[in-house]
Amino acid sequence: MSSDHYYMERAIELAKKGAGFVSPNPMVGAVIVKDGRIIGEGFHEKCGGLHAERNAIASLTESANGATIYVTLEPCCHYGKTPPCTEAIIEQKIAKVVIGSRDPNPLVAGKGVAQLKKAGIQVEEDFMRQECDALNPIFFHYISKRTPYVAMKYAMTMDGKIATGIGESKWITGEQARKQVHELRHCYKGIMVGIGTVLKDDPLLNCRIDGGIDPIRIICDSNMRIPLESQIVNTAKDIPTIVAIKEQVFTKEMQEKKMELKKRNIEVIPIKEKNGHIDLQELMVILGEKEVDSILLEGGGILNEGALQQNIVSKAYVYIAPKIFGGENAKTPVSGKGVDYPDEAYKFSLENTTLLGSDILLEYKICQ
Repeated sequence: MSSDHYYMERAIELAKKGAGFVSPNPMVGAVIVKDGRIIGEGFHEKCGGLHAERNAIASLTESANGATIYVTLEPCCHYGKTPPCTEAIIEQKIAKVVIGSRDPNPLVAGKGVAQLKKAGIQVEEDFMRQECDALNPIFFHYISKRTPYVAMKYAMTMDGKIATGIGESKWITGEQARKQVHELRHCYKGIMVGIGTVLKDDPLLNCRIDGGIDPIRIICDSNMRIPLESQIVNTAKDIPTIVAIKEQVFTKEMQEKKMELKKRNIEVIPIKEKNGHIDLQELMVILGEKEVDSILLEGGGILNEGALQQNIVSKAYVYIAPKIFGGENAKTPVSGKGVDYPDEAYKFSLENTTLLGSDILLEYKICQ
């Protein structure tokens, strides 16, 4: 490994520390090197806080005059919640900037590089771009589409079942896989399920790891059937919760329930109907406006089918346990009619494979 690769690998390692904390901003790491020594490093720690480059500069152990900075994403050049990083780089008299990813944000997109070059700084772009791009699929999706990046997650047996014939599903995977799911919940801004999951399991849908952030809970509940005594409702004062319902004429009872949910700190959002269900594409637009940049979809077969049909899924996390349930009535990850012909299938490409105890996690990216 060359020294350049080593320093960018370190910047990538630092960037990952921002996972779950920087939304809707990207994860970014920066390393400042002079005479073959790291003299400063940092990462974007939280939304609204200093960017990676400024944190790296703040940690300097000596002057950065003539140094090289390795940064995983093109430095910003505009005033937002923090001042431009390009200004700080120029002020420090850094001689060279090595950049991994290009920033698709229209406020930056090439302007940061142009500003650095205008100041006489040497710039190298696209260094380890593939590895740096892999940090921020959520940011790249959200900044270009303004809708959440949706990852469908489910656990199944070797024969493709998510529950037995009588509906029992605890537990399919082992403890290590379940812990990893909570790490995912920390990394995604929202978590979405259908009302069937709430009625059957009465879940909390929180993040149970030390220092983890609870995702915003989004319940797709066409007719507002969520029980007032459910764990979701009883914890909404502490965890932001949205209930998406179908646009309809409210009965007196529904109006009263909506008011009660509002008192419990739950936002009820009416969404137009599509094929008898909530229009998930409209819901994604509304959630994007609320800066929900990513959603972990933990719904059952009905919601998974709707998400695929309405083309909102970008990624899938598939946990496979070394078990077989069997049975014609046992539930599968995606229900409904399904496709008629193999060439009509929803197609994915395999990104990563991880062994978690005796379970396997397969990560797929949808083929557009």
